[in-house]
Amino acid sequence: MNRSLRLGWLGVVALAAATRLGAHDLAGLSASVLVDGVPLPEYSARGRIYVEALRGRDFTIRLSNPTSGRVAVALAVDGRNVIDAKRTTESAATKWILGPGQTVEIPGWQISGETARKFFFTHTESSYAKWLGDTSNVGTIEAVFFREKHREPEAMPPVAETAPGRPEAKSRADARSGAPTAQADAFAATGIGDRVSFPVQWVAFDEEPAPAARIAIRYEFRPELVRLGVLRPSGGLSTREQASGFEREYAPDPDGRR
Repeated sequence: MNRSLRLGWLGVVALAAATRLGAHDLAGLSASVLVDGVPLPEYSARGRIYVEALRGRDFTIRLSNPTSGRVAVALAVDGRNVIDAKRTTESAATKWILGPGQTVEIPGWQISGETARKFFFTHTESSYAKWLGDTSNVGTIEAVFFREKHREPEAMPPVAETAPGRPEAKSRADARSGAPTAQADAFAATGIGDRVSFPVQWVAFDEEPAPAARIAIRYEFRPELVRLGVLRPSGGLSTREQASGFEREYAPDPDGRR
């Protein structure tokens, strides 16, 4: 039986059904990246899903479980579990537990039982992955969903757990102003930002051995998305190539008829 995390307010009614889910839902389960509460546009290209990293901006990851049962979600950013920053298989990972119909926004790296530190887009050079000493998987967000095994109901009082804090990573100001020294250090990655209250509890969860869904998202700054062919270039010669002599329109009719 794996130990997994759930939100301290799991019993609260989930967000309204009108909450927008990710555009690439699988088995009804979804993950999406939000800035200022708005999902980032998703682009399908090269057999993957991409979003544009907005330099210096905080972001959250929305996980949604519209099913009638609990699910466990292994969530990794830049190849690291966002709960304990470890690199493991998805099966061995500590997971978030979502109740039936629950949607939750994960705001950052969970540094204790009460506190998270915000995700924000930055250069690889100033990222949390760089501080941890492994940047081989930056630019990735992956959520793997597991359904719960069928079992008889039992009383499972949660046990409070507090994870050890970590030394301070580079500040947001350093992350924004630092000049990358190599091309790889200039690519998008995730920083460890301001503290935010986000209480959690440890609970028991017995998961199915095979994942129910896997959602992988790649993120890069706009210039890299253009170089990869995910986005079209804007400005300069590319704009001139779209120019034309006339627009295909007609003269306006004061009576509003055509």
